[in-house]
Amino acid sequence: MTLARRPEPDEALVFAAVAIDEPTFAAARRYAMRAGRVVERDGASVLGWGDAAHIELPLGLDDRSGVTAASRRLAAIRPWRDTDASLVPGPVAIGALAFDPGGWSELLVPAVQVVSRGDELQATAVGTPEQVEVALGAFPFLAGAVPSTGSGVSDDEPPDRFELRSVHGHEDFRVRVARALDAIHQGAFEKVVLVREVAVDANRPLRQHHLLERLRALHPSCCSFAIDGFVGASPELLVRRRGDEVVSQPLAGTVARSGDPEEDRHLAAALLASEKERAEHRIVVDAIVDALAPHCSSLDAPTVPHLLALRNVAHLATRVTGTLRPSSDRGAGEAGAPAVATALDLLAAVHPTPAVGGSPREAALDYLRKTEHVERGRFAGPVGWVRADGDGEWWIGIRSAIIDGTRARLFAGVGIVDGSEPASELAETQLKLQALLAVAVRP
Repeated sequence: MTLARRPEPDEALVFAAVAIDEPTFAAARRYAMRAGRVVERDGASVLGWGDAAHIELPLGLDDRSGVTAASRRLAAIRPWRDTDASLVPGPVAIGALAFDPGGWSELLVPAVQVVSRGDELQATAVGTPEQVEVALGAFPFLAGAVPSTGSGVSDDEPPDRFELRSVHGHEDFRVRVARALDAIHQGAFEKVVLVREVAVDANRPLRQHHLLERLRALHPSCCSFAIDGFVGASPELLVRRRGDEVVSQPLAGTVARSGDPEEDRHLAAALLASEKERAEHRIVVDAIVDALAPHCSSLDAPTVPHLLALRNVAHLATRVTGTLRPSSDRGAGEAGAPAVATALDLLAAVHPTPAVGGSPREAALDYLRKTEHVERGRFAGPVGWVRADGDGEWWIGIRSAIIDGTRARLFAGVGIVDGSEPASELAETQLKLQALLAVAVRP
């Protein structure tokens, strides 16, 4: 369902939350998978449709005043008279933000929001008081609701013919890797992440719910998402805030999985023993620790990474955990900054990590702006949500595609450091592209 109109930007908004049951949640999930926005991982779902507010970040995450203003605007949405105070406070804003931290981005506050976390199931309506009253009265309609995609079942039939092409050829990518290595050897930066793009043209529209259903089946441990044409399944948690707890799990270092248990054990052992891969991984961990430290009273990052095994690859991973400074601890962090950081503040501090940009950050980003002939847009940008009370969860928008009707743009990135080899890096992009090709191309 949608509300009759989108509220004006300067209208005062209210929200009301109600508990829902499992059948209503299941129906809402079906609806959002087809016609809404979805951020979902094992144990938690944030679903939404309709537009109550667009909160712009015109100067991106580089503009800390804009980030603070966005948090305040979300927090300014007030409880309506029928709000159950025992439920989770405040509405949620969902976002798929630009990779470039200085690029234009926006957060979206859905008019209808459905959240599942553990045993908690709730729906929240956001809008003017009149719109909230209408939305609350419509929730029973969700039992069995499925949005129409056209005049008949055939309109929803998946495509069965495809054309694929590399936007830039293999030799072009190998040359780009070689040039990046030259820049590294000349001392321009320590690491830079290069991206390949593959374009897919289908004979019928690519539907987000088809891709999401396959992604959840093939990659259940990842965070699957669909936000306004940006669809994917990310294995990499950028930052999560819940109360005063902070978690990040960066990935860097990749090896293929063969499907043979014995062979996979050998491949994993080689990855864990690789000095090059371990060094590349540590660059990312250290950058995240340095970014989070001003906001935390304690922070822990193991010195030895663990292995995160996915369907066709395995990555080196490190779970970074911290505790935010208490609100009484004034003077911590940057001058004028609040002592307790919201999920959006933490996001602005850590993005982009060396896992998707490079290190040092500004030198790598400057190199990419000048030399990368790929329009990343939201690829490798933050994907997730933030709540009015500051809690939230953001993942890196990798293993993803931008779909538009019968066309899709698929992306994969690799980190280039001293010791990288052009042929091996090309092969790694092909390996990573398999995740989206397997769900988008189904002849």
